[in-house]
Amino acid sequence: MPPKGVGNTRRFMVYLLSLMAVALVSACTLQSNLPDLDSGIEGTMLVGPQCPVVGPGTTGCEDKPYQGTVIVKTANGLLEVTRFTADAEGHFRVPLYPGTYVLEPIPGTNGFPHAAEQAIEVKEGAFTRVDISFDTGIR
Repeated sequence: MPPKGVGNTRRFMVYLLSLMAVALVSACTLQSNLPDLDSGIEGTMLVGPQCPVVGPGTTGCEDKPYQGTVIVKTANGLLEVTRFTADAEGHFRVPLYPGTYVLEPIPGTNGFPHAAEQAIEVKEGAFTRVDISFDTGIR
């Protein structure tokens, strides 16, 4: 049997560690909302294919806009800079400082749709065009 008060000490330590973890995660988010920047990324997210077989004259199977979420990470992929979600038409515009970033699209709950990570470079005074294609897995 542990000495009296050890349980309270352990609970207090777990509480302190939890607070420290929240502070660390908050500190690792380098930028979350930087509307005054004149640089960043903008583009469109699409999801497809929409049909298992597409041939000449097939209609209604075009890729569709996708309201996906993407994590923007530092060039080494270790720290999250920000994350964003496209609008209903699949468009996004995210202000970022000039530099190199890794975009990590978040897959759907069952792994689809999914998209590949990609490295992008943001130049000073410009918004870099980035199009992100999510794969539905339909074949």
